[in-house]
Amino acid sequence: MKPLRILVTLLLACLACLVVVPKAWAFCGFYVAKADTKLYNQASQVAIARSENHTVLTMANDYQGEVEDFAIVVPVPVVLQKEQVKVTNPTIMERLDAFSAPRLVEYFDPDPCAPDYLEDRVPSAPRNAGNASIGAGERDGSLGVRIEAKFTVGEYDILILSAKESGGLETWLVRNGYKIPQGAKQLLKPYIRQKMKFFVAKVNLKEFDKAGFQSLRPLQITYDSPRFMLPIRLGMVNAKAAQDLIVYILSPKGQAKVTNYRTVKVPSDAEIPLFVKNEFSDFYKSMFQTSYTKEGRNVAFLEYAWDMASCDPCSADPLTPEELKEAGVFWLDTPQDESPVPMGSGRRPFVRSSSVFISRLHVRYTRDKFPEDLMFQETGNQEFFQGRYVLRHPYTGEAKCKEGRQYQRSLPRRFEQEAQNLAQLTGWDIRKIRQKLPQIQSQLLPWWQRAWSAFTGAA
Repeated sequence: MKPLRILVTLLLACLACLVVVPKAWAFCGFYVAKADTKLYNQASQVAIARSENHTVLTMANDYQGEVEDFAIVVPVPVVLQKEQVKVTNPTIMERLDAFSAPRLVEYFDPDPCAPDYLEDRVPSAPRNAGNASIGAGERDGSLGVRIEAKFTVGEYDILILSAKESGGLETWLVRNGYKIPQGAKQLLKPYIRQKMKFFVAKVNLKEFDKAGFQSLRPLQITYDSPRFMLPIRLGMVNAKAAQDLIVYILSPKGQAKVTNYRTVKVPSDAEIPLFVKNEFSDFYKSMFQTSYTKEGRNVAFLEYAWDMASCDPCSADPLTPEELKEAGVFWLDTPQDESPVPMGSGRRPFVRSSSVFISRLHVRYTRDKFPEDLMFQETGNQEFFQGRYVLRHPYTGEAKCKEGRQYQRSLPRRFEQEAQNLAQLTGWDIRKIRQKLPQIQSQLLPWWQRAWSAFTGAA
């Protein structure tokens, strides 16, 4: 029943768009597929809920290996106490990913002889402390490392460290059983100069076994700091290739952007051939790599920006208030507009305004192209944007009117333009793309001619 319910919801939403909303302000269409983090072999995910100087950072790792070997070291601006650290439900990151993923949508051309036929059939995008600190104060005098706090949260043993020099910190970590890759010393040095602390977590095997989880849950930390940043350089120490990082920034204001690297929108709204429906994963990976190379390999791509009370088309339901709080949104209980979102507004109906705007940023980084950590800025820009790729199914019925004949004559040119779009986006061979187009064009023939062609082997 669930697929039927989703289909009915989409039909109702699109009907409202067609009846009430000017087409320049609506997406509608039928959601087909999404480009979520499952496309990538290694893709770290981070959610940052930020308002003023208050930050809730949720880290979901893509660690593969024995849990006893797992350890993370994250620079943080302040000494964290136990009350500021928790483990959270991994489905929250999955929900953020599914809701904001770039998507493939399809439209079906109406009968060109119908009186309400519109020349432009595809709508464009809208603009629009307690028992914490156990052991605090311990110091290894010879290495200059100090344990500022020590506690266990869920299946993790947590240390908050300060250090006087990077070599001493590296040595201390190795001596205490943390498997730190070679080269960490140089990357630790800038954080020590900035007098940052180090959030160090490894798995408490007893607690992990007791909890019965099959994988490590995301860690969530809260802190106050005027600096809105995400340290990524330590993640490059043992990287064998470029790494993908998806950052979901949740804000009460609007879009967020990276300030020390360019933030650019991922290519969007292109019409592409119908066969891509069965190859969307390959399409998006090729398209992203082509754009990444074209932009110099040192930009942050905006893949999605939207009010989290709505979606159009929806690749997943908007998060509930409870899920948003689990993702770190701490301002939902403050007074806000509780008026329902009206049908036909271009937003998902019957959902109350959430005061949460999501920006999905995709960074593919290497050590040479990203020598600095990511610095962010909240903006008041509430323009909606999504990575959206369009399939347009041609009308295959009989078209005996003048407009119908013109429509049919225009289709080869349209198919060629879709092929050109696909080649430009992905770098795929245009000749191989064209080889797949006649299969689509043949669908426009009358049924008896298609049957005769199949019988005789003629195309």
